[in-house]
This record gives sequence, C-alpha cells and structure tokens, in this order.
Amino acid sequence: MQVPRCQISLLFCLLSCPSSFGTRYTPDWASLDSRPLPEWYDEVKFGIFVHWGVFSVPAFGSEWFWWYWKVALKPEYILFMVKNYPPGFSYTDFAPDFHAQFFDPDEWADIFEASGAKYVVLTSKHHEGFTNWGSQTSWNWNSVDNGPHRDLVGDLGAAIRKRSLHYGLYHSLYEWFNPIYLSDKQSGFKTQEFVEKKAMPELYDLVNRYKPDLIWSDGDWEAPDTYWNSTGFLAWLYNDSPVKDVVVTNDRWGLGCYCKHGGYYNCADKFTPGQLPNHKWEKCQSVDKISWGYRRNMKLSELMDLPSILKDMVYVVALGGNYLLNVGPTADGMIAPVFEERLRGIGAWLKVNGEAIYSTKPWRVQAENATVPVWYTSKSSTVYAILTSNPMQNSFKLLTPKTSHNTVVTLLGNPEPLKWAPLQTSGLIVLLPDLPFSPAEAWTLKLDEVA
Repeated sequence: MQVPRCQISLLFCLLSCPSSFGTRYTPDWASLDSRPLPEWYDEVKFGIFVHWGVFSVPAFGSEWFWWYWKVALKPEYILFMVKNYPPGFSYTDFAPDFHAQFFDPDEWADIFEASGAKYVVLTSKHHEGFTNWGSQTSWNWNSVDNGPHRDLVGDLGAAIRKRSLHYGLYHSLYEWFNPIYLSDKQSGFKTQEFVEKKAMPELYDLVNRYKPDLIWSDGDWEAPDTYWNSTGFLAWLYNDSPVKDVVVTNDRWGLGCYCKHGGYYNCADKFTPGQLPNHKWEKCQSVDKISWGYRRNMKLSELMDLPSILKDMVYVVALGGNYLLNVGPTADGMIAPVFEERLRGIGAWLKVNGEAIYSTKPWRVQAENATVPVWYTSKSSTVYAILTSNPMQNSFKLLTPKTSHNTVVTLLGNPEPLKWAPLQTSGLIVLLPDLPFSPAEAWTLKLDEVA
C-alpha cells in the first residue's frame, strides 16, 4: 500500500524536528497524554460554544434534523417537511437559504466579550458535513461556494482575536451521509478512504489556515481512533503545527477514547461529575435545553434562566472544570435576543464576581451545606465562598474555613470589610449587609488569609 505523503512528512518530523517544549510526542496515547495542558485553558474557565450550519435553516427540533428526518424517521420531523416543503425537497436544498445576511462577526464578538467568556468555539463542520469555510475537500458543500458565500470560520476568528479572546474550532470527524465514510463503515472500518481524503485533510487545513487555540473533536463514537489516525494527527499537532505550544484538545478521538485520552475531558455531553475529577474537564451546556442549534419552535420554559446558568457555572468551576455555554444563531446570522440577554447577564455578574471564577483552583472542600448552598474556589491564601441563593438573614455561618487573626472577609462589590467572629472549633460567623439585587441570585464572600 502506498504511504500518503502527509504521513511520510509526519514520520520525518517525528524523528528529526525539535519541539519548543523540549519533548517529542510519539503517536501513541501514553506519550500524547503526558503532554502538559497549556496553562491558559485552566485560567479562562468560561467559554461560548456556537452551533451554526445548514441545520439552522429548518431550525426545527434539533441540529440533528437531517438524521431524525431520514434515519430515525421521527414523525414530527416527517410531518414538518410534509406541511412546509414540496415533495422531493432534499436536505441539501436548505443550503442556499443559509444566507447569514445579518452576520456581523464584530457584533457577535462584542456580545461574547460582554458575557465575560474568554474563549469561543465555533462549529467548523457538524455531522451534516457542511463546512463553514471553503474546504477544498467539501466540493460545493461549504459556506464559500454555497449559502452565505463567506468564510465564516475566518471572519469570526478575526473578530474574536481583535478582542484578545481565544478561538477554538469544533470539528465532526464523521459525516452521516458521506458515501466515502459509509463505504469505510461497510468494510468494518478496514478501509480508511474517508480519513485520508476528507477528515484528516480538513483538520490539517483548519490548523494551518486558522491556527485555533483549541480543537473540539466530535463524531467519534462509531469507529476506533486507529481508523481515524487520531494519534498521528495529535503528534503532529503537539510537535510541529503552528499552534503546538498553545493548542488544547478534548477527548473525542475515537470509540472508547472519551474520558480516557486527550488534553482535557468532555466525557458525555453536559457531563456533571458528582465529585472533584482527577483530570481537567469541561462541561458543555446549552442555553436551549433541547437543542444545540437554533430552533424556531423553542419555548421560554425550555431555556435555562440566568440563575440556573450561574449555579451551573459555579458548580463546574468549584470542581475544577471549564464551562462552555452554547448558543445557536439563526440562519440569517443573528444571535436571538433571549440568548444575548443571558450572555450579558453572565457578564454583569462576572464583572463583580469574576475574581472568584477566573484563574481559581478547587479548594480542599468544594461545597458546604450552609443555610443556602455554598461553593468554594481559591487562589493562594484567599478563599471565595459563593452563595447561590439569598440566605435572607444578617448573620451567616461558614463551617469549613480555618481563620486566623489576619483573616479579612469582604463581599465582592462592597468595599467595606465585614464583621465576623470565629466559631469554637472551625469556621466563622459573618455579619452580612443587605445583599444588593442580583438577577443571577448569587453573591461571593472573599476570605483573605485563611488556611
């Protein structure tokens, strides 16, 4: 079998090229998993996920519209098409209506910056196979030759980076209906034509062209990582790519990899561990609890409200995770006002309480059942106790912190130190002022000089 030229080049680099980290990573999980996670990722804590594609045109039910219509044969999807589109209408016929005519990347970037997010992850390609850049392996199934006739990945990336935010790209390894992939699948994944002609060329192109700080891989659950050549790609990414020193990757690189291999762990969607994990992790969550893509049929009751989002974020950060919150833009390129309202509300809370989130570490105790739930984060000798509802009382006990004569307690947003007294064994009782109104229903006590 002829060895692809890209693999020959990779092998040469693995044998001869020095790494700025001083370590050469070999294409196996033992080596790749030993790579230290670039520090920026743990410090930023909060990011925005953006699901956008041809599925935003029907904007019904889910971003899995095509699959539910044609494979799962869900009645509501079939009926939607019968009622609204003529016989013979195909999914690809939606693409010309993916106009994105109101897409202003600077407006999006302003909203994301106002949310307090420090990184943004855009879908470069979902499972439908439509690429949001002019991929040379996508024929005309891309945003430059079809639909918007724009390089959406590049345009948003430029706007994001002008605001000094980190830019990441989601990429689906597999494609539901690509005939080359289906042929490989039919062979039991003994052939790799789709990998060599489509999946890997796309990933190399994305990295070389857009230099993302993060790659969010997905669509990995049908075939093993050996089919995808994932370890070969990651070895190149960590050793010789233009982003080798800063790039962060997740754990979805083949069947059985998630929660085991990769830079940080996503595990399952909306992963919610019950205790402090021993590996850096991320929870991806969507404002719309039903779908990741935009739905015209969404109801207000199906959306996370601001207090729910903040409680979720605080929980994740206290347990050492990052919080990646998703919004789905419309086909014409707008972020729905209800999503923007949530994002700006998060940003308003973070302006006051952000020091309890950014660059923090999990404390020795992550939570306490006080009068109201309390979550802890820490920086050196400073501990933050985040109250996720109003205790409705002036005196408030924290049983876990070990105080000293030098301990100072303040309420973030209130410049005056608070009066407090130690409890007999451990902890303290603090005299709270009238808590300011917070749409997020969360407040932070800052405890300096505690053990």
